[in-house]
Amino acid sequence: MNTKIYTRDGAESGSLTLPESVFGVAWNADLVHEVVVGMQANSRAGTAHTKDRSEVRGGGAKPWKQKGTGRARHGSRRSPIWTGGGVTFGPRNEKIFSVKINKKVKAKALACVLSKKLADNEVFFVDSLAMEEPKTKDAKAVIAALAKGTGTESLATKRKNAAIVVLADRSLATEKSFRNFGNMEVVMAKDINPVELLTYKYVVVADAASSVEVLQNRIAPTPKSN
Repeated sequence: MNTKIYTRDGAESGSLTLPESVFGVAWNADLVHEVVVGMQANSRAGTAHTKDRSEVRGGGAKPWKQKGTGRARHGSRRSPIWTGGGVTFGPRNEKIFSVKINKKVKAKALACVLSKKLADNEVFFVDSLAMEEPKTKDAKAVIAALAKGTGTESLATKRKNAAIVVLADRSLATEKSFRNFGNMEVVMAKDINPVELLTYKYVVVADAASSVEVLQNRIAPTPKSN
């Protein structure tokens, strides 16, 4: 499986052989859904908390006597039907939302999403996006050149969730150059996950050979010899 590699100017600079285990996996919607929902559940803070009738303040005395007033009987102002009373079935911070996701299942979901995006022509490989210094202007020129070179105009014009830039190694200059764009995100190849990939329409893989090697080691690592 071969794909084109582009320069930062949008010109073709060669080709790259992609591993089938990463970019040639059949789409499995159920598996991807399971992993994405699980990851979203694991990222929940779980800080929402309401007080029940035993925790709200006041209500120690009976509002009025049981009989003879003509009004409905009440025993406490803490009752959920009273303003300022406790909350019935509200969110509690002791609830645990996290779920277990098997490592191999998560890796398979990552491969499914990468393969689907590649099949939909939403993944672009660039030889390098290294910046000498942080400069948003240069980053904008790179995206415009890639959009023109790949024939994907929306890469440069999409206003929300346009692209995620994948780097093989940490580069502060490159990260700072792209982080001013509200419609883009920069992540490391070792940290990319299905939720981030599905959030953005396009994937720009910088340092193509190295990044693909990192992804392959994550999804289908070479077994160690004895």
